[in-house]
Amino acid sequence: MSFGFATQNTGLFGAVTSTAIPAFGATSTAPAFGGFGNAATQTAGFGAGGVLSSANHNPMKNIEVVSPPDDSISSLSFSPQALQQTFLIAGSWDCKVSCWEVQSINAAGQQNWRTVAKAQQSCGGPVLDVAWSDDATRVFTASCDKTVKVWDLASNQMVQIGQHDGPVKTCHWIKGNNYSCLMTGSWDKTLKFWDPRQQTAIHQIQLPDKIYCADVMYPMAVVGLAGRGIIVYNLDPHPSEFKKVESPLKYQFRCVSIFTDKKPINPQPCGFALGSVEGRVAIQYISPQNPRDNFTFKCHRSNETTNGTQEIFAVNDIAFHPHHGTLATVGSDGRFSFWDKDARTKLKGSEQMQQAITRCGFSANGQLFAYSVSYDWSKGHEYYNPQAKNYIFLHPCYADLQPRTTKK
Repeated sequence: MSFGFATQNTGLFGAVTSTAIPAFGATSTAPAFGGFGNAATQTAGFGAGGVLSSANHNPMKNIEVVSPPDDSISSLSFSPQALQQTFLIAGSWDCKVSCWEVQSINAAGQQNWRTVAKAQQSCGGPVLDVAWSDDATRVFTASCDKTVKVWDLASNQMVQIGQHDGPVKTCHWIKGNNYSCLMTGSWDKTLKFWDPRQQTAIHQIQLPDKIYCADVMYPMAVVGLAGRGIIVYNLDPHPSEFKKVESPLKYQFRCVSIFTDKKPINPQPCGFALGSVEGRVAIQYISPQNPRDNFTFKCHRSNETTNGTQEIFAVNDIAFHPHHGTLATVGSDGRFSFWDKDARTKLKGSEQMQQAITRCGFSANGQLFAYSVSYDWSKGHEYYNPQAKNYIFLHPCYADLQPRTTKK
């Protein structure tokens, strides 16, 4: 049995037509593709019949994703709400992009989850970022081999749709009011916009420095540059620079994530969180009502001091909960933390993993938090352990992320 969604095809911010495209993985028993072999599964250890991983590499006793990548994990993304099922995509330095289905099951009256390895594709270089189309029929990849590719999940075919002059660091799908396209950012100092049906960029913006991080939530895009520059773009009716923001952080940032206002219906993007190598996060509103709305806070630092010095770790990724508006940070210290930015308080911290946590993300329904454990090269080549295994874990998180101000 298969099912379909309408996908939006458009030219340069122009007219829209719709065609039906079958979605991927209609049934949970679909065979695996690519390098995954037979569809492997693993169940969480939260109820009867669960399979627990050993505590040393899984101290939080979370769901361990089967068949993880063979090298450092550089990107994670859950499928959008267009799908009834939940899928997880990961890009990694072993030049692969991988897909799992996350299945919800009931055991002994408790909700559990298990993962099923569904498909895998090889790229010409390490995959630095991945993005879903809004209808969940396609996955886009940004790679060190300077290419931009689209993975059609119905046909399991991967096709190059774009090219940069340097490694491609970021990719984000834009679903606008009158257009849809892919935005990619590269170390060649350009921001490009692509119609997946053609291999020539439909729009290009030249930037003063390499792109290190970016995020998109229509109609806003935020781009962070190597020189600590931040540029905010208005994507409606077409991409245009809105304002330049001076970084409140003294050192190079690694990640950026957009957050929305508190409107109960149709919330709109109103600011972003910025994470840096100095173990600090900045909360920045685009148009703050009060200058004190913008602030920074310390995180991912050692509890103890050595000779009076506190060890500081990089913030590798930030994600906002889709329902609560609270946020998660992950760092080179091998820990994740949940925060309430409005109450300015920490909600929860994790046990320490054996390696750094490189990326994170929330499922569309807000039930699961995914995080990847692998070496992030923050300490250089001499600390790289080729024997260390990479992991992706799923943490049931809905209750943990409830805002402090609304908890009873």
